[in-house]
Amino acid sequence: MSSCERAIRRQSRRPFRVVGGGIPGYWLAGVVLLGAVCAAACSSDSNTEHGGTAIGGHASGATSSAGAEAGAQGGALATGGGAGGASSGGPSSAGQAHAGAASGGRAGAAGANAGGAGHAGQFGDAGGGGASGSGTCAQPVFTTSDHNGGFSNAGYYVHNNMWNSDVNLGPETLYACSYRNWFVVSNQTNEAGAVKTYPNVHKDYADVPISSFTRLTSNFAEISPHVGIYDVAFDIWTNGVAASGSTEFMIWTENFHQVPAGTKVTNTTFGQHAYDVWKTQNNRYIALVPDQPLTSGTIDLLQIFQWAIAQGWLPANATLGQVGFGVEIVSTEGKDALFQFTDFAIAEN
Repeated sequence: MSSCERAIRRQSRRPFRVVGGGIPGYWLAGVVLLGAVCAAACSSDSNTEHGGTAIGGHASGATSSAGAEAGAQGGALATGGGAGGASSGGPSSAGQAHAGAASGGRAGAAGANAGGAGHAGQFGDAGGGGASGSGTCAQPVFTTSDHNGGFSNAGYYVHNNMWNSDVNLGPETLYACSYRNWFVVSNQTNEAGAVKTYPNVHKDYADVPISSFTRLTSNFAEISPHVGIYDVAFDIWTNGVAASGSTEFMIWTENFHQVPAGTKVTNTTFGQHAYDVWKTQNNRYIALVPDQPLTSGTIDLLQIFQWAIAQGWLPANATLGQVGFGVEIVSTEGKDALFQFTDFAIAEN
């Protein structure tokens, strides 16, 4: 699909409304290492990240060559230890130690998300660097801040997709190592609950009949920041992509203060997970929302399609146009927020 076609199709998405109360805070546990060395964490790209240097209660942040947030989300400020680098990335210097401070959730290695990392502390209580989980994109081969920028890889397309031109869009930068290993840093404010962007990875299909598949599953894994309003979701188009007769299926694997379009009509179970089912009256939008967050796993897409056909919501001769996985962002509370996607693939026959 050309970039022009993507730009046209993204305009047809409707902003959703949201409800919700206050945003709960959370803090990742700190690791207290008295005169010890932080353990190295190895990413799937064979890059090793360590915590920032902490000497005598001070710390220097690691260099972040892609400018992503310094301090992996797994990092934490140890009691008496030094804080990690600044969130703007690049060479950054930390402030003084804050013993037991609640702000410790972002100390340590910038390299877990981009660029190189510092060294473990040698004196005092070092701020522990966060381990870069399996699949973390440490050396991106593609970066874009363009509203419609994207990266083709192995039959998939990683798309920044800042589609909602009817609102004021804040900055958003996507970094990709591959179609199954990428992350995005977005900074958005809430405008009446409108979805602003949907950075995603997707695969296009040439209107393949759903009945022709004997298997259609997708595995996924993601890490989200738990700030603002968003939903991490599969976005699947049948009977064309954002066309007048299309049906949009969404599977919200993780929901943070967002509400689907339409109304809740029933609940059901797929793969031992319970879902609330929302849809519009004309069946052009169907959303499955799990009762518990699913940050990784495998979804049987064919089973869901067959169920929808049995409900009479999708015609038996329906075709598949696109399968995507990403995050619908409404708000990040006006500050940088990091969304990581560490696995995705579609298995079909």
